[in-house]
Amino acid sequence: MVVPQRGEIWWADLSDPVGSEPGYRRPVLVIQSNSFNASELKTTIVAAITSNLRLGNAPGNVQLSKTASGLKRPSVVNVTQLLAIDRSLLTERVGRIPVSSMNLVTDGLRLVLAL
Repeated sequence: MVVPQRGEIWWADLSDPVGSEPGYRRPVLVIQSNSFNASELKTTIVAAITSNLRLGNAPGNVQLSKTASGLKRPSVVNVTQLLAIDRSLLTERVGRIPVSSMNLVTDGLRLVLAL
């Protein structure tokens, strides 16, 4: 079974979206802790990544350059689109974001989840 690491970007095969939820094949950022990812849990918690750069201005969201993300275009980590998914849906590791970007994502999660 795949053991993703916090801060990694993966392609995920999500189901058909309902309403405004993310779906289809899309990049996601693993936000679950490494200790939980290495456990017997078969799920991980991820944040959806979008190429809709307008969302980069939303509070808590984090813009990623092509270089920082390893994706083909600039992208945005949408901290309001969190999903618990089965790890089998993670199909391809893209890369890891810089620690500075992951720190911004953590700040965004604190904001959106009132932690």
